[in-house]
Amino acid sequence: MSAYLLETTRAAYGLSGAVEADHRQLAILEDEVNRTVVLIDRLLNELSEDINRQTAYVAAERSNLTALSLAIKNGESLGNSLANRAYATAAPIAAVGINSDTARTAGRRPLVVIRFDRPNVSYQQALYTAVSRVLQRRPQAGFDLIAVASGQGSAAQVTVASNKSKRNAETVLRSLSEMGLPLQRVRLSAMTSADAKSNEVHLYVR
Repeated sequence: MSAYLLETTRAAYGLSGAVEADHRQLAILEDEVNRTVVLIDRLLNELSEDINRQTAYVAAERSNLTALSLAIKNGESLGNSLANRAYATAAPIAAVGINSDTARTAGRRPLVVIRFDRPNVSYQQALYTAVSRVLQRRPQAGFDLIAVASGQGSAAQVTVASNKSKRNAETVLRSLSEMGLPLQRVRLSAMTSADAKSNEVHLYVR
């Protein structure tokens, strides 16, 4: 609307029969319209910034509620959502499905090792604490989540172990998501290790 008023005011200069006094009045009107346009633009920018702040606040509180829900389900307090520390500006590519890849672990020390050597392994608190500390130091950090299957036994046993290990990794990935970590930060893969006595899930920092 403001742009239309400004355009209409300027177009009025071309009307025939106008005298100098009319042009002076049009110039005054044009100045007022220009000031109004600037004011409207500033108000729109302020409104947009306010909406963005409110949206970010609501998203953070929703993530906190999700983390609280996970904590209640597990019977332990994890803390605030990891999304509060993980800046949305980082956008590493997330893997779709689980890829077999051992090269990315060479020479690297895992941040977390979760051994699924018994039913109902409790790993959430340790996982949350480790990832939270990394994000405090490096808010844009990405992670490699690797399903490590035991390579001991027959080929059939290794295949079964590999499938179980992948399901374990997917469970850990869901836990990270429920804690508020954006899934685009996590790259999922799988490997078999002859040294592993039981299925494990390793988390590395990228």
